[in-house]
Amino acid sequence: GTVSDALKGIGNVGASAVEVVTEISGSAIDGALEAGADLGHAAKGIAIGVLRGTRETGREAVATVSHTARTLIRHTARVSGDLAGATRGIVQAAIHNAKDLGMDTAKAASVAGQSALDAAEEWSSTAAAKVRHALAGTIDGIKVLLDEPFRSKDRA
Repeated sequence: GTVSDALKGIGNVGASAVEVVTEISGSAIDGALEAGADLGHAAKGIAIGVLRGTRETGREAVATVSHTARTLIRHTARVSGDLAGATRGIVQAAIHNAKDLGMDTAKAASVAGQSALDAAEEWSSTAAAKVRHALAGTIDGIKVLLDEPFRSKDRA
C-alpha cells in the first residue's frame, strides 16, 4: 500500500503515529536509494502521504509537519543522500498540503524548513549547510522564514 493508506485511522500524533512515520520514512528512503531514485521526489512523496494520511489540522498538523521533516532529513543524512533535494521536496509537500492542514502556505513551508534545518544541525554542520542552502530563495514561490539566524547557538 501507500504511505497514506498505512497511516489511515491514526487519530493524532501520538506515539503510534510517530513510530509509523519513522518506520515508513526510513524504509522508503532506503528503497529509493537502492532503486537510484531522486531522494527529493521520494521525500516529497513520503511527506505528502504522511500529511494526507494523518488528516491532522491546526496544532497537530504543525507537529506532524515538523516530525515528518525531521525524520526524513535524519534518514536522508544517515544514507548520505541528497539533503538539499530532500529538503525542497519536504517543503513542497508542506506547501501543497497547507490548505488541507488548516495552515497558510508560508507557515507550512517555514515549519517544514525550520524542522529540516534543526534536524540537519543535530546531524552535522555540513548537513546543516546543505539544508540552509536549499532553503535560500523561494520554493514554489514561497519564502521559507527561519528562526535560525536569530537563535543563540547556546540554547540553555
